[in-house]
Amino acid sequence: MIAPVALDHLKVLDLTRVRAGPTACRVLADFGADVIKIEPPDGVDPNEGMSGPRLGYDMQNLHRNKRSMTLNLKEPEGRAVFLKLVETADVVLENYRPDVKDRLGIDYATLRAINPRIILASVSGFGQDGPYRTRAGFDQIAQGMGGLMWITGQPGQGPMRAGAAVADTTAGLYAAIGILVALAEREKSGEGQWVQTSLLQAQIALCDFQAARYLVDKVVPPQAGNDHPYSTPMGVLETADGFINIGVGGEGQWVNFCKALGHPDLAKHPDFAKQDNRFANRPKLAATLAPILKSQTTAHWLEVFEAHHVPVGPIYHMDEVFADPQVKHLGIAEKVTHPERGEFELVGQPVVLSRTPAAIVSTIPDKGGHTVEVLAAAGFTPEQIERLKSCGVI
Repeated sequence: MIAPVALDHLKVLDLTRVRAGPTACRVLADFGADVIKIEPPDGVDPNEGMSGPRLGYDMQNLHRNKRSMTLNLKEPEGRAVFLKLVETADVVLENYRPDVKDRLGIDYATLRAINPRIILASVSGFGQDGPYRTRAGFDQIAQGMGGLMWITGQPGQGPMRAGAAVADTTAGLYAAIGILVALAEREKSGEGQWVQTSLLQAQIALCDFQAARYLVDKVVPPQAGNDHPYSTPMGVLETADGFINIGVGGEGQWVNFCKALGHPDLAKHPDFAKQDNRFANRPKLAATLAPILKSQTTAHWLEVFEAHHVPVGPIYHMDEVFADPQVKHLGIAEKVTHPERGEFELVGQPVVLSRTPAAIVSTIPDKGGHTVEVLAAAGFTPEQIERLKSCGVI
C-alpha cells in the first residue's frame, strides 16, 4: 500500500475519544496527516475503556494510520509537554466537555498565544456555550434532541433511533470540513482559528429537508416508516422471498413502473395518475401493489425494474453489502495486517482523489508506542524522557 501524501505536511495532536472526534482525525490520517493520538497513562482516566477493547473492530476502524503517545495532562509537567508539542503542530482536536479544556489550561487563547497558526477543533455534545454547555453528549441523545427519532420508525410505534451513530459520525465529518476550511484560509492569513461543532448541530443539519420543512412551512414532519415523506411509491416493497427498495420519483418513472409490473393501465388510474393523487391514496396504492409484488421473487423484480429504468435496489444484510460486485469494485473494504489479529479489512474513505487518494497503511498502534519517538523529535533528551516516565507523566 502506498502511503497517502495529500496531508503529509500536517501534524495533528489528537486528544479525542469515543467516536465523533476520532472520526475527524481518521479523515486527516487517511489522507496522510501525522496524527498523534495522545492518551492518558493507564489508571488516569476514570472512564478508561469506554471506547471498547483496543484490539476490537471499532478501535481498529477509528484509530488506524495514527501514532500513539501517553501523556497525563492533569499534571503540570504533562501540560507543559503538550504545550511544547503545540509549538510545531498544525491542528489540535478535542472532544472534551467545553469546561474541561479550560480547566486543563489548553483552551484556544492559550494555544494561540504559543502558536498563532494553530487550529483548535472542538467537538462537543451541545456547543461551546449556552445553557447545555457542560452536559455530556452521546449519539442517541443527539438523535432524540435533533429531531431524528420522531421522523424515524413506523407511525404510532414511538421514537426510533437510527441503526448507526449518525450524530457522532456527522459531527466528526463536519469537524474535518471545518479544519480543512481553516487550513485553506490559513494559506491567506497565516493565522489559525477555532473550529467548533457539536452532535446537536450536526444532527439537526443531517435532518436537512425535514428540518427545513418545519422552518419554512412550519410543518412538523411525521414518522413515515419505510415510505418516503412525500413521494410514492418510494420505499420498501415485499416480494415473494424478501424485500426491495423502489424509487419512483416522477411521472415518467411511474409509467415505467406500471409497465414493469405488467399493469400499464394502472398508470392512468384516477387515484394514482399524478403524484398528489398517489400520495393522498397511499394506503390504497400499497394494497394494490402488494399482491403484484409478492407474486415474484426479489431477483425477478430487480431485473425487470432495471430493464424498465425504474430505480430499484436490494436490501442487504451487512455480509451481503460487502459481497456485492459494485461494492467490491469500489474497494471501500481495505485489507490491513495487525501483528496480533492478522489480516482483516477496514472501512475505507468514501471519497476518491485522482492524484492523492486516501489509504490505510497501519492499524491502531500500541498505547504509547510512539511516546519516546514523538518526544525526541520535539527536543526532549533521553534523560528528560526518563524523568517524565518516573514521574508518571508519560
